[in-house]
This record gives sequence, structure tokens and C-alpha cells, in this order.
Amino acid sequence: MATKRDYYEVLGIDKSADKETIKKAYRKLAVKYHPDRNPGDKEAEEKFKEATEAYEVLSDDQKRPIYDQYGHAGLDGMGGAGAGGYSHAFHDFSDLFGGGGFSDIFENIFGGGFGGSSRRNDNDGASLRYNLDLSFYEAVYGCKKEITFRHEEACPDCKGTGGAPGSTVKTCSYCNGAGQIRRNAGFFSVQQTCPSCGGKGSVISKPCPSCHGTGLCTKHKSVTITIPAGVDSGKRITIPKMGNAGTNGGASGDLIIVINVEPDKFFERSGNDLYCAVPISISQAALGAEITIKSLDKRSITIKIPSGTTQGKLLRIKDEGVPFASSTKKGDLYVKIIVKLPTKLSRQMQLVMEEYARLENATTSPDLLTLESLQEMN
Repeated sequence: MATKRDYYEVLGIDKSADKETIKKAYRKLAVKYHPDRNPGDKEAEEKFKEATEAYEVLSDDQKRPIYDQYGHAGLDGMGGAGAGGYSHAFHDFSDLFGGGGFSDIFENIFGGGFGGSSRRNDNDGASLRYNLDLSFYEAVYGCKKEITFRHEEACPDCKGTGGAPGSTVKTCSYCNGAGQIRRNAGFFSVQQTCPSCGGKGSVISKPCPSCHGTGLCTKHKSVTITIPAGVDSGKRITIPKMGNAGTNGGASGDLIIVINVEPDKFFERSGNDLYCAVPISISQAALGAEITIKSLDKRSITIKIPSGTTQGKLLRIKDEGVPFASSTKKGDLYVKIIVKLPTKLSRQMQLVMEEYARLENATTSPDLLTLESLQEMN
């Protein structure tokens, strides 16, 4: 059986520490090692258990003096942490607080939650996501798009109140009109939406039959949006207040449009630069040539191929790429040269290639053609 560490050592405090010091030390360790924050981490879970066990003993006015005098052995038979376990009061926060997650609990304790995000009001409407597919050219040059989506609006029959004509509104007796309830366990305090009134603080005697008392109904809405030039996949465009309507005075959520750009057959994009591949013949690569390609906006561009161009060479054409957002500047176009080898030769072409090979052998040192010499060069 493993030997237990000293509880004061576990919490990193002196034996003279007061209750507030003990509480602060445990709080720090609980935040760091709680299983909800470290899923699947057995070591973190054990450290959380150890810290919780130490806190329960040292914060207890009866157990602490016994532990100080007799150590771990003095707590045997007392149950709880002294019996070798740890209290379930802090074992699973989500069970204790009716399904609330670890971040929700500590958000109420420390005011703001992890990552600096602020908590939305329970009456605020939800934000909606809309995935918008754009063609390659629509994304490059920008466009206008009409989209249709479903969202929740205030019920037209009850004007968002949730009550039928003649209904009365009473203060919720469960939360006394606060719309929130607070539950405590040790030094943890968690505020939750009232399960009886759903956070409204009041109860309607006769719910609206159209919206069943929610004050909301689902509607289709169409809106035309402007897509700026140069957007790329993953770009988010937020339209404020176009999401679901809030209730009981809550704000509407936003409509978040997520862009997905379809690939092009000829161009590939990297930031504001474009890439394309252009095939040329062996003679064009060896002797050099001028070829014509179409630009992104369908103009003809003449490219000069230098003599001796090799497979995979990149030729840069300035200012023929994607426009930068809110700017006249553009990226560049990079043309990758693909040297095509003929798969079939006519009799005349074969004779020419044989003559070329004869001349090549006659003018090239045999040494340079050996495998050994090539390896030495590399």
C-alpha cells in the first residue's frame, strides 16, 4: 500500500496556516488538476483526489486537531477522507451541480471563466452558423450572394411575451423572480438558470398556443450579403443580430457565415499568390520559346521560356495573383513548367532524335555519362 503524503505538504502550506490559506491553496490545485480540465489524465486525477482529501481534513475543525496529533492513523475509522477515500462533494462537479461543466462552475467562482470569454445572458438568443460555398472566381473577385436561413423570431401572436390573451404573469416561487438559483458546496457557489421558469423569473398562467409559451417561432429569412474580394476558405463573416431572437428582453444572436471556396481546375491558391502548371515540349525547354496562357481574369499573357529550362522550374509573373482585401495590390502568379516527353515518335522524329543522340555522344565526354561520375558530382 502506498504511503500517504503529509496533507500540509500536499497543499503546499505551513502547519500554522489558517482556513483561508487552506482554502486558497486547495482552490489553486482544484482548478489545475480537476478531471474535467484534464480528461483521461490519470496523474492529474490522482493529484486532484489527494488535494481534495487534504482539504477536507485540514478544513474540518474536528479532523484537523486529530491529524495534527496522530497523523493519518488517527483518522482511521472516522469515514470520509480519513478512511482512505475522498469526499464525493468535489469528485464530480457536473453530477453535483445538475450537469454543469467544470468551466461553468469556475466561471461563477472566479467571474469570467477560462480563456477570458464572458458568459452570455441566459435570455440572449443563440448565434447561427451558415456554410456558404463560393466558386474560385467569386472568392477572388468578391460578389453578392442571397442566402436563406431559418431563425427564431418573436412570436407574432403574443408579441414575444409567451402568454395567450387574458393570461396572467406570476412571479416564480422557486427562484422568487430572480430567474437564477444558487447552489453551494463548501466554498464553491454556482448560479444556474431556474428550472421552473427557465430564467424568466415569472410563470405564465396560459401559454400562447402558437409558440407554446416560448415567445418564439421559427421563420425563414432571406438576406443579401456582400462578399469582399480575396476571401478564402475558413473566413467568417458575422452579421450582428441576425441569429435567434432573445427572450425576456435578451439580445438576438448573430449570423456567422463560414466561407468554403471550391477548387479551380487550373489555378491553385496560397494566400494571395496563384500557382498553375504549364506543359511544354522537349524542344521548347531546350531551345527556349514564348507561350501564351490565360490569366485569372481571362486575359492572354505571353511567357518567355528560357533555353535550357528544366522540369519543375517556377516562373514568376508579378501582380497576376489574388487581390488583397480593400487594396489595389495583388499577389503574384507562379507558373510551374512541366516538360512533356513524347510517348510516340514518328519515323522522322526518331531519326532526328537518333542524330541528336549521336551528336550528343560525340560532343560529350564519356566520363560524364558514367554512373560513377554522376555520383561524384552529387
